Amino acid sequence: MTELLGRLLEILEEENAFDRTGNEPVIHFVHPEELQKRLSIQLTEEPATKGEIETTIRQTIRYSVKTFSPHFHNQLFAGIDEYGLAGSWLTDVFNTSQYTYEVAPVFTVMERQIIEKSLQLVGYPPLPEGDGILCPGGSISNMYGMVMARYKMMPDIKRKGLAGLPPMVCFTSEAGHYSISKGAHWLGLGTDHVYKIKCDEFGRMRPDELKAAIAEVKKQGHLPFFVNATCGTTVLGSFDPLPEIAAICREENLWLHVDACLGGTLLLSEKYRDRLKGIELSNSVAWNPHKMLGAPFQCSMFLVKGKNALHEANCAGARYLFQQDKHYDVSWDTGDKSLQCGRKVDGAKFWLMWKARGTKGLRESVELAMSTVEYFFERIKSRKGFRLVLPRYEGCNICFWYIPPSMQAQQETQEWWNKLYEITAKIKERMMLEGTLMVGYTPLSYKNIGNFFRMVVTCQPPPTKASMDYVIDKIEKLSVDL
Repeated sequence: MTELLGRLLEILEEENAFDRTGNEPVIHFVHPEELQKRLSIQLTEEPATKGEIETTIRQTIRYSVKTFSPHFHNQLFAGIDEYGLAGSWLTDVFNTSQYTYEVAPVFTVMERQIIEKSLQLVGYPPLPEGDGILCPGGSISNMYGMVMARYKMMPDIKRKGLAGLPPMVCFTSEAGHYSISKGAHWLGLGTDHVYKIKCDEFGRMRPDELKAAIAEVKKQGHLPFFVNATCGTTVLGSFDPLPEIAAICREENLWLHVDACLGGTLLLSEKYRDRLKGIELSNSVAWNPHKMLGAPFQCSMFLVKGKNALHEANCAGARYLFQQDKHYDVSWDTGDKSLQCGRKVDGAKFWLMWKARGTKGLRESVELAMSTVEYFFERIKSRKGFRLVLPRYEGCNICFWYIPPSMQAQQETQEWWNKLYEITAKIKERMMLEGTLMVGYTPLSYKNIGNFFRMVVTCQPPPTKASMDYVIDKIEKLSVDL
């Protein structure tokens, strides 16, 4: 095993898999049919040779997207912190599950420390009055919030189900993440009972619309129980007004969950944490350190107020795992408060990052990323051909169009806009085929807006003004003949 792993590290170095200079392509794009031909993808009866395995490893590196590249701005994540990567390898070596202290002693105490520090960041009570758990992604973290809210309002649902109850209704903004609708489906609530609240011109939930929707739901005889506010929406990176939403939830006795999967990283910075003002008023929070901060996938956290709340809502009492007469303090066995049985020891990756860099180092990386976002914003705000979707941004996303020279003097009719939407997709195609840059694009259906670019700046690899200038120059060059 050690020979193979040692050789793997050598190959990763030889193939420049960790290159952060930007000198290597972000991607060697190949269409799926062709990629299957180039790779020895078929599984066979006979084992592969060492040479075939090495070739496959090299091909995997070649045709994979290099998220380590300073020119990868395509998703809400990018490269990973080197200490986090070391932590990730460590968790895989020991191949254990988080459910009991018995089989994961070190990883269990690491997870608890991560939860304790994160509760403090949010402004929640410390353990045991606050609690938390690492989850397999932000969608599941948000669904935990829905489960907790439902259990708080109707504890008997855990035993008796939904039969005989009025429809239970949840609320999120029209810019909120689709996991709320998926959660309504998985929990048997029905997607028709997810009310999407209108946003203001900056993509933030309107409290007046929320209040009106709650009144309408009650008038219909339905049962409102859960409000999802977002800090860092997926596209525009907007932050909902938490104090106003929290006041409505308190008045209406509704559970307030904050999806801070993206924006929660700003809590590490005194300079930027006021964008999440009021988060401490919520009942639960989801935060993904694997997004902006650069922890390795997956590293997603659910935090909640309430002693034993997670355990009461989720416990099933599997006696083959959670015996109460063990020789150690069984309060360290966290598995029964989880939806999962087997659960990856994700907290160790973030713990090692935090330990190595300290809160100071994490804060500095966040503030560097945000200052670079601000630099990019100022550059394109006054750059000919670039047009911002919003006049200001609060998070690490900047959304914009690039208008090629051939269109800059034309009248902006609907046909002009339709052409611009098509050109946005064409520029992205050229990025991918050239392999020199990846910036995502998206429409915004609730605003009836077609394709625009969504530029995301993350902490890893550390962004620079030069890498921002590269994006601007490259988009212009790719569009010169359009």
